[in-house]
Amino acid sequence: MTAAIGTRDFLLPDLGEGLSEAEIVEWRVAVGDVVTVDQTVVEVETAKAVVDVPCPYAGRVVALHGAAGEVRPVGQPLITIAPLDGAPDPHATYREEERAGSGNVLIGYGTGHGGTGRRRRRPRLALAPDPGAPNAAGPVPGPASASGSPPPAASTPAGSPAPAGSAHAGSPAPASPGPAGSPALGGVSASADRTAEPAPTGGPAAPLVISPIVRRLAKEHGIDLASLRGTGPGGVIRRADLDAAVAAPAPAARLAAVPDAPVAQVGLAPAGDGDTVIPLTGIRKVIADKLSRSRREIPEVTIWVDVDATGLLETRAAINAATPDAPVSILALLARICLSGLRRYPQLNAHVDTEGQRIVQSAGVHLGIAAQTDRGLVVPVVRDAQRLTTRELAAALAETTAAARAGTLPPARLTGGTFTLNNYGVFGVDGSTPIINHPEAALLGVGRIVDKPWVVDGQLAVRKVTQISLTFDHRVCDGGVAGGFLRHVADCVEQPALLVANV
Repeated sequence: MTAAIGTRDFLLPDLGEGLSEAEIVEWRVAVGDVVTVDQTVVEVETAKAVVDVPCPYAGRVVALHGAAGEVRPVGQPLITIAPLDGAPDPHATYREEERAGSGNVLIGYGTGHGGTGRRRRRPRLALAPDPGAPNAAGPVPGPASASGSPPPAASTPAGSPAPAGSAHAGSPAPASPGPAGSPALGGVSASADRTAEPAPTGGPAAPLVISPIVRRLAKEHGIDLASLRGTGPGGVIRRADLDAAVAAPAPAARLAAVPDAPVAQVGLAPAGDGDTVIPLTGIRKVIADKLSRSRREIPEVTIWVDVDATGLLETRAAINAATPDAPVSILALLARICLSGLRRYPQLNAHVDTEGQRIVQSAGVHLGIAAQTDRGLVVPVVRDAQRLTTRELAAALAETTAAARAGTLPPARLTGGTFTLNNYGVFGVDGSTPIINHPEAALLGVGRIVDKPWVVDGQLAVRKVTQISLTFDHRVCDGGVAGGFLRHVADCVEQPALLVANV
């Protein structure tokens, strides 16, 4: 079905950082509402953040593409806007705006639809050949029109097998129709990446699935997509449809699809002592992939030392007593100490370029702060932290961690760090051997600060003691540099006055 004349489709923007899809969290507008340029119309969740998406067009909402909980691929229509009565032709009105961008920046890019440089796969709609036909070939990709009309089909005698296809995504070949009475293949947008489950020639229409997540989850849970009824436009099977099928009691055929598997392995709710299966998706999958890559690629070493943090706590108390309206946190003081250490030992503010076989030392310190959120562990970044005063650093850290826990940071704020500070002491633990945040070269960890017996000037005393650890990439430096950095940090914790010499 083609869009009405004068309407504009706003496509889900390229979210960058390797993100190719987003899940709709909440629509902020409804069909019939009037929107203005750069008005937030929907809240979406990517694998890295929850993002408000502004629309670059003004007018009346005539269609919302997707419901809450549905995953939409980048480049697919998100909302359709029609001009208000008496308004000029939007194709002329918005043309200049698209070239310049509306002025609102979303995740590091404007809302104009300029070329992103990303190659998208051509649409493919596959129909399985007749199993009984000789020389049956695999699915042959067919072109689809942008308007959603069926693609032209090659003339093939009824019942004859489809020709063996050697075409690839770069040069699709026309699809052969099935025998008389078989369903036509069509209705696929040129920007879609939609495929159909194979169906016997002449049989019922194959299920349509847009999201690769739906396909993967269906395979993990042993669910036959052909058995589901899609509730999306044109019968598309959405993630909500799959979730409903997972929650439903399992038919015998579904259990048979995963032979010798316990109930928990096909995604059923646990019964009695059964296991609970949690799909590794979203941010948990991103965390798992990144940490696994770090452990595979980086030869990491962890060293640690116990330090007397009594002087650091006293210094913080004195600063905050002098200016209570702009308090400084312990985390901010530790960050300041790390910046001092990285100025002295820049080898640790680096990463290894494996393809170029080189070590790249960063000019600025983009400080990552490990933060636990309801969605998992994230590492928001304060860029060029070395340029900030201690008070500015404290304010930036507070704002960044709060936004990370609220899920409002764009993906650009969650990548690009050069050194990470991890305060795992907030969990009540003394020490850790953390995994480096790939592709960085080092991470400083801080344990809880507790009262412990400590020798001061030959006398036993009760002091505020913590353990600090440094995990570093042994490819960028040896123990001398790493030990020197950690000792510098420890000395500054014990004697904060030493920081003055480096400010």
